[in-house]
Amino acid sequence: MTAPAELSPTLQLACDLIRRPSVTPVDADCQAQMMNRLGAAGFKLEPMRIEDVDNFWATHGTGEGPVLCFAGHTDVVPTGPVQQWQHEPFNALIDQDGMLCGRGAADMKGSLASMVVACERFVAQYPNHRGKVAFLITSDEEGPAHHGTKAVVEVLKARNERMDWCIVGEPSSTDLLGDVVKNGRRGSLGAKLTVRGKQGHVAYPHLARNPIHLAAPALAELAAEHWDEGNAFFPPTSFQISNLNSGTGATNVVPGELSALFNFRFSTESTVEGLQQRVAAILDKHQLDWSIDWALSGLPFLTEPGELLDAVSSSIKAVTGRDTQASTSGGTSDGRFIATMGTQVVELGPVNATIHQVDERILASDLDLLTEIYYQTLVRLLA
Repeated sequence: MTAPAELSPTLQLACDLIRRPSVTPVDADCQAQMMNRLGAAGFKLEPMRIEDVDNFWATHGTGEGPVLCFAGHTDVVPTGPVQQWQHEPFNALIDQDGMLCGRGAADMKGSLASMVVACERFVAQYPNHRGKVAFLITSDEEGPAHHGTKAVVEVLKARNERMDWCIVGEPSSTDLLGDVVKNGRRGSLGAKLTVRGKQGHVAYPHLARNPIHLAAPALAELAAEHWDEGNAFFPPTSFQISNLNSGTGATNVVPGELSALFNFRFSTESTVEGLQQRVAAILDKHQLDWSIDWALSGLPFLTEPGELLDAVSSSIKAVTGRDTQASTSGGTSDGRFIATMGTQVVELGPVNATIHQVDERILASDLDLLTEIYYQTLVRLLA
């Protein structure tokens, strides 16, 4: 490993954060470390512990003008089998290939370190910058996400807090740092469908109603349905069945009930109500005895080209020489909650090739470049 004295300020902080085993919703004092740094730089700090989740809101600046927020999460997913890792997952190190290894390196403690160091530098160089620089950090992004960013946003809304622009540090890059930024995300609508039949003996099918047989044509039609065309920013809405359950465990019993879990990842071309109505129509068409429990994880959001996307793209170009591609692909992020404030939201972070995997790692030198990109974006927007 590179000797600690040789590490840049960003890499030193990244290693410190990675070495804290902050598996959701445990924060392991990651936020305390970040707040110590930001407080020393002149930020006003507001810890917000909601239920069992640590969050904080921090701001720098008092003048009128726009608010640029850096958002992210200190929690990480579990390591999986530790014995399968080449190195201890919470023992951050830089290997002989220059890769920063450890759980959270990409998702997203590396980004957090870059954000803090970029903002320390910016407020030192521009103490009287226009508007405000803000941080919204949670330890509940990888989990249920009920008491994290979503809850903090509700507090901010109630206080009429302003947030014009937000950079979320999710690992957006695909092959090279900055080649992709996320300027939106699809909505996520999940459901548990229950189809009721009548239990009976397999030798007497006329005395039973098999819910598997009854539901199969309807599920096939749902899977084949064309929900929308998407648009210039979003791919078509997708429908996926993720789980099917039925049966008593016996081979000679017709089950009495079937349950199916499915999910829509939907574009702005579809609405929650429209999707629900179309599902109901297909189920009714097949004359099923059914009920359904819906769970909306987030609505789709989109940041169209404008001040924030232009500033981020220009900064990426200046630092890396690359033209970035705006994309709405991938899963959901906490950006979906922040966008409800009318905020322009983009996601910009390291390469995401190893997120949530054994041996999570990123190119260590990318974090210093990311720090510079964040810094130049601050300068373009608030200096």
